[in-house]
Amino acid sequence: MEDNGKNYLEERKLVKRWNGPIPAIATLLFTFVLFYITWWIFQDPRGWLRMYTPYVGYMYTRWWLIVLIWMVYLFNFWPFKREWVYKTHPVVKGVVLTAVSAVVLIVLIKGFFEGILGHLGLAYFDPTRLTRLPGVTEFFAIEYSALACLMFAAIASWLSPSWVVALEESPWKKLPQPAKGFSMWVVTFFLSTLVFFITMHPHMGILYYPWQYFTSIAPPWWENFADTVSGNFHVSWIMCCTVAVWLLETIWERFPFCMIKNAHIRRTTAFFGIIAIALAIHFFFYFVQELTFGPAIRGTRNEASPDWRWLHVGEMAIFLLVPALFLKFYAGNWPTKFSLPVNVLVRTVICIFSGIALYYVYYRFGHLFLGTQKGFSHPQQFPMIPTIWLINIWLVNHWFMDNWPGWKMVPKTADEMAAEEKAHEEQVADIKWNPTLGLGLGAGAAAGIALYFITLKLLPVLYKAIDMVPR
Repeated sequence: MEDNGKNYLEERKLVKRWNGPIPAIATLLFTFVLFYITWWIFQDPRGWLRMYTPYVGYMYTRWWLIVLIWMVYLFNFWPFKREWVYKTHPVVKGVVLTAVSAVVLIVLIKGFFEGILGHLGLAYFDPTRLTRLPGVTEFFAIEYSALACLMFAAIASWLSPSWVVALEESPWKKLPQPAKGFSMWVVTFFLSTLVFFITMHPHMGILYYPWQYFTSIAPPWWENFADTVSGNFHVSWIMCCTVAVWLLETIWERFPFCMIKNAHIRRTTAFFGIIAIALAIHFFFYFVQELTFGPAIRGTRNEASPDWRWLHVGEMAIFLLVPALFLKFYAGNWPTKFSLPVNVLVRTVICIFSGIALYYVYYRFGHLFLGTQKGFSHPQQFPMIPTIWLINIWLVNHWFMDNWPGWKMVPKTADEMAAEEKAHEEQVADIKWNPTLGLGLGAGAAAGIALYFITLKLLPVLYKAIDMVPR
């Protein structure tokens, strides 16, 4: 079977092997076992490689996520033939494609970032060069190098999928692979580099004393606004952009931007709409911390410190993404029987409460299973590492292994794909302005305002009532 230009994920139909919740339970158990085995091998401080340091482990975790996105969303499994992707057993396919992603990952970090950029351009990408600087120990050289690479990854994890989700692969949508994939890859990599130099490079310029005034803006331009010189301010909103992209792609089904008929306006609005949604999450979660912990105090540590709070915003956001992907991958994006706006609303509410529950469980019990540090604001407590590692395992299972063992893949017929497209178009077309829609929007706005003021009152009370983490 030849590639017809559509994404493989759009061409496949996942059929349950058993009735009821058994497929989801079986697949979740399988992925949890994979998660824990690989976590012990690569990340766990009690395990084998112990890459959770935290930046080295986080760097590889985040770049692995991006490589997976490149392989599936940008290159659509190229250079593998579509026939091979269809006919190969899910376990074999998962092993082969994961091995390819690992090779690309190592070549990218060791070859490009450390080997080329670190040796020939920017010293902070290569730990061996940093150790030659006075006062920089081997530990900090490795951490600083991993931090720089990680910061680049944070940007790429937002922009790479955005070109597909928001801009709909324009203007290369009709190009064959690999021309389409390389076109999107080059543009998003260039944009990631540009954003990196504006947002992250000044942070790297102040890590070494004296500050590198000649090669970077020092103090960074966001100091007065963010109340910190740390690049965590940008890690925060960029992480929220990553979460917003995948919320839009999964549980929101690209709503409400899919309602815009004009392609250029829809794509532009979606791209900047993702940023607007991310900034709303970004500032709201920081405000939440103001309510619970009190005012930030610059120069302090832990939860009172502005730089920790900005980082924690991104950590809070990632807890929303885990249940969203679960709903999409293993729960059939439930519910689906209502109108699109109602479905989106119900899924969002589910993700919010599930994210809160996951947040509590992680900080309360996570250290017992993951080997991470006990404590809510420990300087080496990075929940984004295990959560994104789990997401990576789920992506491998869902994208490479077709949800094996609970599901099996059956290619869709041309009639089935046409019927799906028509049904989606009709569902979007049914959302028209009428008195009922106006009443619903008004009620939703009133409920949002009421929820905002209720949140102001309840958060401090709930935080004091719940013993989140033993100190």
